[in-house]
Amino acid sequence: MSYVTKEGLDKMKAELEQLETIERPKVTQQIAEARDKGDLSENAEYDAAKEAQGLLEMRISKLKDIISVSKIIDESQLDTSKVSILTTVRLKNHATKAEQKFTLVPDNESDLKTGKISVNTPIAKGLLGKAVGDVAEITLPNGNKLTFDILEISL
Repeated sequence: MSYVTKEGLDKMKAELEQLETIERPKVTQQIAEARDKGDLSENAEYDAAKEAQGLLEMRISKLKDIISVSKIIDESQLDTSKVSILTTVRLKNHATKAEQKFTLVPDNESDLKTGKISVNTPIAKGLLGKAVGDVAEITLPNGNKLTFDILEISL
């Protein structure tokens, strides 16, 4: 089971449709054009098109698998008394005194530029289950430790 937001599932479905209806026919056309150029044993265009087709089919298969086991997270059922998936957490870093804001999202929806971090990152794992006023001490993979005060939890 893979948990996703409705927005994340819609995005994956749109990508799948794009790959199946636009990209797949393009690659098929490239293979046909390369095949028309003669000897396939020394045809770099044909080899490149076949490789692109393999990668495309792999991506299509992976998207279909993810979509088939995805369950949409019901945001109305989320509890903001503790940090959980899809909550936004405002933190204060003890070392820098800077405030940061993160939204915990499923793996495939993370985007650091917009403050969305995967629930499977060390920072998110250290924040899960914490409440406002708690202190989160997080050890990063490189051994460094971060300490945060939980200031606010929202949707």
